Amino acid sequence: MKVEITALPNYEYQKDEFKAKVDRLRQRFFNSISPGGLAGDRKDVQPASEFSLRAEQIWKTIKENKDLDLPAMEVMVATFRCDQIAKETLSRLSSDKTWLAMGEALKSGPVSEFGEKLSSILENYLCQYDMEAINYKESIRNENRRKLEAKALRVVRPAYVAMLQHLRSIALKSLQSGLETTVRKASGMRKFEAAVDSCCQSGMRKFEQGCEDATIRQVNDWVHLEENDWVQSKENVRESLRRDIETLKSEKKAEYKKTQKELIKARKIKKYVSEGSGLLVGTVVGTSLFAVGCDHDTVTGGALAAKTTTKLLIHKYM
Repeated sequence: MKVEITALPNYEYQKDEFKAKVDRLRQRFFNSISPGGLAGDRKDVQPASEFSLRAEQIWKTIKENKDLDLPAMEVMVATFRCDQIAKETLSRLSSDKTWLAMGEALKSGPVSEFGEKLSSILENYLCQYDMEAINYKESIRNENRRKLEAKALRVVRPAYVAMLQHLRSIALKSLQSGLETTVRKASGMRKFEAAVDSCCQSGMRKFEQGCEDATIRQVNDWVHLEENDWVQSKENVRESLRRDIETLKSEKKAEYKKTQKELIKARKIKKYVSEGSGLLVGTVVGTSLFAVGCDHDTVTGGALAAKTTTKLLIHKYM
């Protein structure tokens, strides 16, 4: 007996090819004794009564061939179906309306409860996968779930980075406002520097708190594997904020020093006006009295002396 296996195209996706091949197979049945027919080639055939023994020998040969790696039917089916379910689940996630709305909202500003919302969306689709794949081999089911989770995280990662950038901008604006107030209220360089340092620390804490709220639960399972770029993304934004804070801090300290110098100069001028005005008036009056009854050269000399005295006072207090 001759055993022949014929593979047919998928009926749903290749309907025309399926029908054509079935038609050819039908013709072979109709013309079974003709050349090329199912019974046309009678050479080296085995009697039907020996089929079971022959099949056992064939299978024994296959099992003893260590070079062959033939997975069990359960494994092959589970591999195919779990991979298919994972692809379908990822496709549904990518077109989820809530997820798309979050991505659109992030273009103009931060999204409240970002981490919790996105974690719930991911969990929903992972649960869908679990339900659809529950009847397949556990090890293959779990492996495909991990792959699905990794791919899903790559889909949503750009949104996470955008959220971090919004948090950085919020922390920076809050810091700028706080520093302006500090510059106006501070008295003394030491107190001012301490106030600036405290304000900067507060800005960083605000950012860290925002990052904590934006954390996606599913990421925690991947930070030590290929998804550690999530950690790097957060660190990059944090470092950028830290540099901006240091720049602001330096600018405000320089601005405060300049302001203090101008205040000191103003106080000196005020002191000059209050203490030196009497001397100047006395000099002018003395010069005027001296001028009475004196000739022109003598009066001119007195005026020059008053001018010199005025310059000395200005240089002293400026």
